[in-house]
Amino acid sequence: MKMGKLSMDNTPIYQIDEEDGVLGRANNNGSITLNKNLSPLEQEDVIRHEKVHLDQMKRGDLDYDDKYVYWKGKRMPRSKMDEGAKNLPWEKEAYKANLLKTT
Repeated sequence: MKMGKLSMDNTPIYQIDEEDGVLGRANNNGSITLNKNLSPLEQEDVIRHEKVHLDQMKRGDLDYDDKYVYWKGKRMPRSKMDEGAKNLPWEKEAYKANLLKTT
């Protein structure tokens, strides 16, 4: 009998008061923060989306600090982008994980 791989997800997820328009965040420490006003279905969708970002960070494709987002070695100023915009390369992959149209 062959045993399958055991998969566990220990991602810490916190519901918090978020600023307007922010549904969730993937944090550099491996946690996710969610807007506490989301419905359960929206929460699931945002978690799915943010886990893509966590995976991108684990792969070394995505990183960020207070001033910049780093995507595959390219540094982009956060002040000159609409963070969360669907046309950003790291967001394109994450939005594919969404089931709802609201996030």
